[in-house]
Amino acid sequence: MSLWSDFLNNSDKVIHKVPHYFPVYERHFSHWVGKSVVFYEIGVYKGGSLQMWKKYFGPFAKIVGIDIKEKCKKYEGDQVSIRIGDQSDHVFLSEVVEEFGPPDIVLDDGSHQMDHIAASFEFLYPRMTKNGIYLVEDLCAAYWEEFGGGLGKEASFIEKCKHLVDKLNAEHTRGLLQEDEFSHSTLSMHFYNSMVAFEKGQPAAFEPQKHGKEAGIQGLWS
Repeated sequence: MSLWSDFLNNSDKVIHKVPHYFPVYERHFSHWVGKSVVFYEIGVYKGGSLQMWKKYFGPFAKIVGIDIKEKCKKYEGDQVSIRIGDQSDHVFLSEVVEEFGPPDIVLDDGSHQMDHIAASFEFLYPRMTKNGIYLVEDLCAAYWEEFGGGLGKEASFIEKCKHLVDKLNAEHTRGLLQEDEFSHSTLSMHFYNSMVAFEKGQPAAFEPQKHGKEAGIQGLWS
C-alpha cells in the first residue's frame, strides 16, 4: 500500500498532511523502506503521522517524534519514541542525537517559525548520515509575517535556501564564495510547492567531457 492510500484509509490517530506532499515523500523516502532507518519527525500533533511512518518504513525503522508539548508523549509506542523539547534548542537536539543516533531522515513539520526551522537545520543537517534526507514542509509560512517570514525577508527559510543554492555551486564562483561543509556534503536540493528537500551525498567532480566524432581537445564550452 502506498503512503497516499494509507493516508486515505487511515482510521486511527489523526494525520494532518497536504495531499501533494505524498509523491514528494515517496520520491525521497522510498529508498529507506524495509531498512534500519532512523527517522526524526519534528512536530507530533496527534501522533498519526508517526504511526504512518512506522508502517511505511517497516519493522527495522526507528521513529523519533520531537515536540514541545508534553501531552504528545502519550503517542509513544512500539518503534516510536517521543522526546519533549524545543526544536531550536541545540542542547536538547544534541541529547536526542546522542540517544537515538544520527538521523537518516529529518522531516520538519514543527512550529513553522522561521528561526526554529533554521536552528533545527543548522544543528541536525551536519550531523545526519552521509546519504541522509532533510525535508522541510509547510514553507508557505516562509511568506507569512506571523511566522517570522515575508517575501524577500532575510529571516525567511526560503531566503536562506536561496543562499544555500549558491553554496551548492560555490566552486564555480571564482573565489567569491568559499566552499564549506554544506558544499562538500550536499548532493542536491529540491524545491516544491511549500517544501524543500536536501539530499546529502558526495558531490561528483565537475569535469565536462566530450565524446563523439571530431570532439577534439578544446576549451570548456568550445
